[in-house]
Amino acid sequence: MHNPSIIGIDLGGTNVRGGVVNGNDLANIISKKINAQGSVEEVLDELFVLIDGLINNSIQAIGIGVPGLIDAKEQMVYDVVYIPSWQKVPLKKWMEERYGIPVFVNNDSNCFALGEYYFGKGKGADSMIGVTLGTGLGCGLIINKKLYEGRNGGAGEFGMIGYLDKTTEYYASGQFFENVYKINGGTVFEKAKMGDEKSLKMYEEFGYHLGNAIKTILYAADVELIVLGGSVSKAFSFFSEKMWDQIKTFGFGKAITNLRIEVAGLENAALYGAAALYFDKKTPE
Repeated sequence: MHNPSIIGIDLGGTNVRGGVVNGNDLANIISKKINAQGSVEEVLDELFVLIDGLINNSIQAIGIGVPGLIDAKEQMVYDVVYIPSWQKVPLKKWMEERYGIPVFVNNDSNCFALGEYYFGKGKGADSMIGVTLGTGLGCGLIINKKLYEGRNGGAGEFGMIGYLDKTTEYYASGQFFENVYKINGGTVFEKAKMGDEKSLKMYEEFGYHLGNAIKTILYAADVELIVLGGSVSKAFSFFSEKMWDQIKTFGFGKAITNLRIEVAGLENAALYGAAALYFDKKTPE
């Protein structure tokens, strides 16, 4: 089939969302609340209920994005954020036993990167990194047109690298505003839109730290494109200038001559990204 129908699932801490991707179209979007404090079986049953509402004979595969570590070889899910009971779950195995079609599972940051690569700003790129700026700093690496996930799905965890007296994501994610200024990032964003000088200064400081984070990323992975997603990326215009000022201090000037940094614009990126796991695995090395 030229345009296979793939179910994309985004498992979060309060709800699970799903939809069917066919070509560039996303249809039949369903969202369901889950009991994050439930047992492994209870949460799994809630996931089954949602997929049962989407599955039909035309579906060729299921892709699932999970906020946790994934054993890339065994597809075992470990330590899912906000779902305490999901410490070691053979999700792929259980899903394939129930539905009888291929199932692909990966970290949600990797799914974000794949979604942008196949359906969004990353189209046509050979190598790119998707950076999510939310409550943390997550990264997904596309190297030579393929996702590089590492043995446990944790490759690209640049947010955990030591920086100043803490870690990179302490200063270069949505945590920055709470950590440094004890203020909610959403409040800062609203004030900045009204021209509040203190809020704009905060974003400039944030841009400085993010620029340093991107330099670290570039030293590790010399890519042509970085796509920024997550809630903080909506404030790009407030921090982009200071971010670029720092990137321009990169030690190898030639490497950033053609670097592009874009803000993600793909609606329902998590669902597209989960479905894109199928295309990544089916594309020849």
